[in-house]
Amino acid sequence: MAAGLQPGFQFSQLTMQLGGLVLGQVDDAGVHWHCATLDGWESPDVRQTLTERTADHGAYAGPVYLQERVITLAGKAVCPDYVSTFSAIEQVKAAAALADTLLTVYEPVARQATVRRSGKVLAQRLTDRVVDWSIQVTAADPRLYAVTATTVALHLPSVSGGVTWPITFPLTIPADVVVGDAAAVNTGTFTARPVITVAGPVSQPQVTVTGPRGTSAVLTYSGDIAAGDTLVLDVDARTVLYNGTANRRALLTGSWPHLPPGQSTIAFRAAADSPTATCTVTYRSAWM
Repeated sequence: MAAGLQPGFQFSQLTMQLGGLVLGQVDDAGVHWHCATLDGWESPDVRQTLTERTADHGAYAGPVYLQERVITLAGKAVCPDYVSTFSAIEQVKAAAALADTLLTVYEPVARQATVRRSGKVLAQRLTDRVVDWSIQVTAADPRLYAVTATTVALHLPSVSGGVTWPITFPLTIPADVVVGDAAAVNTGTFTARPVITVAGPVSQPQVTVTGPRGTSAVLTYSGDIAAGDTLVLDVDARTVLYNGTANRRALLTGSWPHLPPGQSTIAFRAAADSPTATCTVTYRSAWM
């Protein structure tokens, strides 16, 4: 049994990673990282405004929104010697970074959140070989996301074949119609916010997302995109950037399209045909 631990102590089989620190495993230096607490991962808090009814029971309920997700991680680091306890403490401090850092939890479905340090880092030597540590971080975006992003590629509808002149009878008109639609599946439990990239040449491109219940959101760009140029629409940040720098938000009309849980249909259209124009929709399935 590792030094400093009480009889019957068991290490968790749950593995997670905060920045470069992997918890639930033994690292290359022989330090066994154990995480006993993962508080806040299961659910963020909510905010809601209730307006009391006048001369009546109860209140009028306003919309409910998820708050930022505050997460506390705590556990022990069992080290092979006294010197390595110092390195373990420094690793804990470095993992709780002040900048955006990925926290990934490898449950049956691996999920991740972008977090920053939001509290004091605690790291105390219990013995010459055991460090007790605790970290508090906060995810400004409360959603949990799939580790792997999904990309859906679309082209404008096109028709090939048909009538060739001169014609002879009996007349056969074979034609292949390619529809600029594709399916996007959000395997999570909460709406996902995609990043839409349209590559020119294309005039007045339009993207429509129809959710599993038939509700549609249409987003139209009233300008033109030249050959070799791109327009990136970030639904979460609500930004519209031409070639990564120029703000074209004023040329956008319609509703920002989200991807509800389940399968949605994405349609790509434009004012004129363009065989080389493309639209890629990149997203990660999301959970509450």
